[in-house]
Amino acid sequence: MPDWEGIVRQQLAGLALEIDERREVIAEVAAHLEETFEQLRGQGISEEAAFERALSQVKDWQSLRRQIQMARMKEDVMTERVKQLWLPGLLTLFFSMVLLMAIQLIGPKPVIVSTSGWRMTAPVAVIYVPWLLSLLLIGAMGAYLAGRAGASQRTTLLSIVFPVLPYSVFFAIWIPVSLILDDHISHNIMFSALLLGLVAWVVLPGVALLVGGLPVQILKSRRSASA
Repeated sequence: MPDWEGIVRQQLAGLALEIDERREVIAEVAAHLEETFEQLRGQGISEEAAFERALSQVKDWQSLRRQIQMARMKEDVMTERVKQLWLPGLLTLFFSMVLLMAIQLIGPKPVIVSTSGWRMTAPVAVIYVPWLLSLLLIGAMGAYLAGRAGASQRTTLLSIVFPVLPYSVFFAIWIPVSLILDDHISHNIMFSALLLGLVAWVVLPGVALLVGGLPVQILKSRRSASA
């Protein structure tokens, strides 16, 4: 019986992976070749011919080595991105939404800013002060989780302000739409309403998140620089 792991180990010499990852890759490739070899032997093919045909499954060992290394590097990049951005960002978004719903249900009442004009009078900015205060802690949490995962300053900043990104996208779409629909709606009223909503749901929450998160990020950077 051919020593498939020894053969693969020799062919993939120089594979730039961690010891455990390298051992895992060698075992997987060796298992595939051994399975092919056993199938060929089961068809009555001689051991020598089965060995040659199984080994011919890999046309270019250098190319296979490069493909394995590139695949592993992409996996590592995705894993780091999840730990440094998506996990902290989604956690800050989740807690901000939960707290907002809780405050909406149990109070206190929000501060409501209205605009009045021809044909309409409507509340356009609803400001939940306790929610804004809670975002200080949420921003700090996002900065801490991202920093602990080794995120860059830019990624940490995105993790901090992640809860306001959905609102930012909404207003980025609707402000141009309001300008396009100028012939069908009262432009001044709609545009002022959107601006007030932008302040209430993007600017103020974003400032609160940054006020809570930036000191944590700065402290983390100073500790890393002095280490």
